[in-house]
Amino acid sequence: MSPLYTTLACVALQRLAELAWAGHNTRRLRREGAIEVDAAGYPWFVVLHAGWLVVLLALVPAATPPYWPLLALYGLLQLARLWVILSLGRFWTTRVLTLPQATLIGNGPYRWLRHPNYLIASVEIAILPLAFGAIPLAVAFSALNLVLVLRRVAVEERALAPRRAL
Repeated sequence: MSPLYTTLACVALQRLAELAWAGHNTRRLRREGAIEVDAAGYPWFVVLHAGWLVVLLALVPAATPPYWPLLALYGLLQLARLWVILSLGRFWTTRVLTLPQATLIGNGPYRWLRHPNYLIASVEIAILPLAFGAIPLAVAFSALNLVLVLRRVAVEERALAPRRAL
């Protein structure tokens, strides 16, 4: 199997596992009284991330050799992603949920950044296409992601503001 296909298969499997974990956490948080703040915005992230992988698969030739340093950087980003997931623990989801009585997480990368997951995902969206020489895809998906992330961060900040005051 080509490095491109192997990489995309690994990314897809990882994302599916993350969606399963996020779904488990989402269901539990809703049972505990969590409120979803931006249900209408969520499908756009699903479309963007799925589209990103599908377009890479469809438009990048399978025989394209990777630029290994960028692929290694992408691998390091997966460790950072795992750090975010472990830091949020049972609160990690792919949706914007807020549990009013819960204390905000202030450990791990959240010690320094309010939204490290969006930063990591934004770099991933640029790095993976660049690792296979797909500069136009990196630019296009990064621009689309920026629009979604800026909106979502604003939504999250409004949702979390009352809890930050505690």
